[in-house]
Amino acid sequence: MSDVVVLIGTKRGLFIARSDEQRREWHIGEPCLDGREVYHAITDPRDGSMWAATTHKVWGAHIHRSTDGGVTWDVLQSAPHHADERGLEAVWFLAAGPASAPGTMFAGIEPAGLFVTHDSGLTWNAIDALNNHETRTAWQPAGGALALGSVLIDPRDNRRMYCALSAGGVYRTEDAGASWTPINTGTRAEFMPDHYPAFGQCVHRVVLHPAMPDRLYQQNHCGVYRSDDCGTTWIEITAGLPSEYGYVVVVDDHDADVAYVVPEESSHMRTVVDGKLRVFRTRDAGTTWEPLSHGLPQERAYVSLLREGLAADSLDPCGLYLGTSSGHLFASNDRGESWTMVAGFLPRIVSVTAAVV
Repeated sequence: MSDVVVLIGTKRGLFIARSDEQRREWHIGEPCLDGREVYHAITDPRDGSMWAATTHKVWGAHIHRSTDGGVTWDVLQSAPHHADERGLEAVWFLAAGPASAPGTMFAGIEPAGLFVTHDSGLTWNAIDALNNHETRTAWQPAGGALALGSVLIDPRDNRRMYCALSAGGVYRTEDAGASWTPINTGTRAEFMPDHYPAFGQCVHRVVLHPAMPDRLYQQNHCGVYRSDDCGTTWIEITAGLPSEYGYVVVVDDHDADVAYVVPEESSHMRTVVDGKLRVFRTRDAGTTWEPLSHGLPQERAYVSLLREGLAADSLDPCGLYLGTSSGHLFASNDRGESWTMVAGFLPRIVSVTAAVV
């Protein structure tokens, strides 16, 4: 039997929830890294170590690592940062490297940049071909921050990677980061003079389907999209949703046609539509959408989800984990058909990730 571990990054520390494969009963421990805002935390599938990216108004931005299931944490002495005036504001995203490179980890930071370590965080190297890309002058802050918030590696070929910037668009490399190409054909940026620019889109989250890696889904500032050709072109699949705006998107590892989003009112309101906390699921790659709400609050639930606020595990049926700005964590063990509240009154939830260990 495997265990399911959910890492819940909050405004005031990291909480760890654990359950068995049935995912009916959960245990949540005391906060780790207390007092720090946890932007992103992951369990490395290669060795089970845990990584967390935090920031603190006094101590600044750091990356932490645990090798004992979150009981103790070491702060890494080195953090990814630009060597020029851009420096480091926060680490937004962590991604484990391929199984063939156990010491490799990628980090997306603010101001927008991509960094890699090959020695488990002792040293970090800038991916200059992206960080100093010729289109960088067109990137702009979104909601006050210019950050790199998604890093994806093609499981068939680790030389192919994707990164998403807010606001800058999606970029792809085919040569392990030596060169990068903006891949935004078909995605809108209505805040720009050209509504379909080659780059500059405000991308909230991008995910890749592990069993069908040519397929990607994207939640954008301006709509939801699907790509079937490694991001070369995008098809808008917003129709059928109550709003084009939102932050989260996840997939079911066992069905490439299944994806989940949580629409929010608008970029001004940034709470769920009509005060109803609903997860919308497609089972036909975005042709149609259905709301899933059983067990979720449907009146005066004016909450929001940040871009890492929804996660899925790799079991079948897949489990889903939803963390709100009000500090409530909901879980589903049946592909979103029903939900239970696992925790309430936590600090504001910033990120949620799930792993089967």
